[in-house]
Amino acid sequence: MAVRRMSAMLLAAGTFAAASVFGLTGAASADTGTAAPFAAQARQAGLTGTQSAQLQAQVDGYVADLGGKQVSANKILVPGGSVLVRAPGQKYAHDLAAGPAKGDSKLACAYGHLCGAAANGNSFDYYHCGYYQLPNLVGNGTWVNNQTSGTVGRFYNQDGSERWNTGPAYSSGTANWTPVWYARPC
Repeated sequence: MAVRRMSAMLLAAGTFAAASVFGLTGAASADTGTAAPFAAQARQAGLTGTQSAQLQAQVDGYVADLGGKQVSANKILVPGGSVLVRAPGQKYAHDLAAGPAKGDSKLACAYGHLCGAAANGNSFDYYHCGYYQLPNLVGNGTWVNNQTSGTVGRFYNQDGSERWNTGPAYSSGTANWTPVWYARPC
């Protein structure tokens, strides 16, 4: 499924980029009132038109896959939390609506949240109890379990079997995210 998801995103990015050259489209997942701010955020972050189209195609793919609503050029509010998509040229994802990165790539995770970031730059932040599909996370990365004391975060394989857990909160560590498909923050 990861290969299928990545292929679909690349095809969508290419189609979107070609359509953008001919002026046939705006931001696909944004309504008319929000397309301009997302495009402005991408421009302020230094993205080219092609990079902006690639980012939008990725965001559209995640919205279709995970549900939720796009709230900035690269942030999606999903059931139970949020997902940040790494923009082209970023080493780590940070919300483009917040302006330039502050330089520190350390994973910020508010109290009551379970967060993670992978080597491909994508990250998640869940704060409601539930079972959630993760965004396309590839490679090694970090996680933080900053939930209420004693709460255990759990991560699952594609087949739904538990892969590992965080141990009681507060805890943090590193993981290979590639085989991890789902999370349960409680």
